[in-house]
Amino acid sequence: MRARDLAADFPTVGLDTSAIEAARLLAGQNLPGLVVVDQQNRPATVLPGTQVLRLGVPAYCQDDPALARVIDEAHADVFLRGLEDRTVRECLPDQRRELPVVDPSATVLEIAALMARTRSPLVAVVGPDGSLAGVIILDTLLDRMLGT
Repeated sequence: MRARDLAADFPTVGLDTSAIEAARLLAGQNLPGLVVVDQQNRPATVLPGTQVLRLGVPAYCQDDPALARVIDEAHADVFLRGLEDRTVRECLPDQRRELPVVDPSATVLEIAALMARTRSPLVAVVGPDGSLAGVIILDTLLDRMLGT
């Protein structure tokens, strides 16, 4: 089985998409992450859902989990509203990692190795012109590898 056989249509966002819109897309479709594309529909990076969460959670709560305990539930439930004025670009880590991209002929093992190496829950499949042809998510890959 090849990447072209596993790839499926998948929602994308741009660098200037609002972070709250990306968070809503992640939550609304139960996605592990999003592919960020440029204006030519070429993958620029993968935005894991945890990266969006990281931007929304106050730094002091990330640094000291005990502080997160003292925030009352009414305030804790709305912390992501701070993402409304931010963009996907701001959610991205400062240091760029290897882009999890394969061509349509990549094997299941190649895809799995790339996911493991990049710690990405999804891999973009690109056509000859570099544009997004589809996405393979971890669940789909594991189902194929386990024969379920």
